[in-house]
Amino acid sequence: MLFELLLGVLILGTLFGVGVPVYRNQLEKAKIMKAVTDIYTFSHNIYEYYQEHETLPESLVDIGRDKNTDPWGRPYRYLKIEGKKKKEVQKIWRKDRSLVPINSDFDLYSMGKDKKSKAPLTAKDSRDDVVRASNGAYIGLASKF
Repeated sequence: MLFELLLGVLILGTLFGVGVPVYRNQLEKAKIMKAVTDIYTFSHNIYEYYQEHETLPESLVDIGRDKNTDPWGRPYRYLKIEGKKKKEVQKIWRKDRSLVPINSDFDLYSMGKDKKSKAPLTAKDSRDDVVRASNGAYIGLASKF
């Protein structure tokens, strides 16, 4: 009887030991997909604003998305690049591994799970960021760009 009880506890412990990490991994993937979807939707809202006003919005307030937070509880980041002087944006716009800007119109991204970010996507703090790149041709993890 005691042996059977111990065997049952061992089996349950093993299942939890394997199941919990898998579950957490799936939750993280779901959060990333939510951020990708939000960024895609916000980009569409920004393009609609552009069609109506013939200029990009100055902030997410202009499209009514300033209160939205990413799946990790932080506000999405937006930077209007088009129409700005290079000196105003060159230190903060997002850059690839060659330090070339990844967008020419606007940057839109989530700082990801660690809630930290730096302009180059290769920086340790940026690897988990969910970014819009190539002027909207790519939306996904910075580490894959």
